[in-house]
Amino acid sequence: MKVTIIEYRPEWQKMFEDEKKFLQTALGEVSAQIEHIGSTAVAGLAAKPVIDLMVGLEDFSTADNFVPKIEALAYEYLKKYEAVMPFRRFFVKEQDGRRTHQIHLVAIGSEFWERLILFRDYLRQHHGVAAKYASLKKQLAAREWADVNEYAEAKTEFIREIENEARRRVGGEAQHNKLIEGDVLFEPTAS
Repeated sequence: MKVTIIEYRPEWQKMFEDEKKFLQTALGEVSAQIEHIGSTAVAGLAAKPVIDLMVGLEDFSTADNFVPKIEALAYEYLKKYEAVMPFRRFFVKEQDGRRTHQIHLVAIGSEFWERLILFRDYLRQHHGVAAKYASLKKQLAAREWADVNEYAEAKTEFIREIENEARRRVGGEAQHNKLIEGDVLFEPTAS
């Protein structure tokens, strides 16, 4: 199979915002955070034209309660991925036989949540790295793949390198901020 990568389209942000509103209505009063992730969330980045949404729950033990609510929004729940990723519920939406949206339902603050937010934010702030990622994706899209998971696996090494660099920078910035604030490193002495 071939993977389709297209140049960035500004309407992807609006598509995310529209879908976020539908999800907020379906989830009701539950404490959830909805983030636009993946390449369509990075301005200027070429991508598969699929809007990735990550829905973070404060209490992931309630995740299965939301499966029927999300399915009611024309999403298909892919339970088979739970065996590999029990910390995530995965949904897809198609229109005219083409996938348009994906939802990753996870716990806020989980490793999965943190990694995807960190990667997205790093690409948003480092346009040169985003351009390298786009180039890699276009090169890989020119090949034949057994399935989309094989294509995704081919990007893994690059993604992990960027995640590690982002963690180093975030860790360095946090340490730098502690040093600047100075007094937060020490507890005041009782008088």
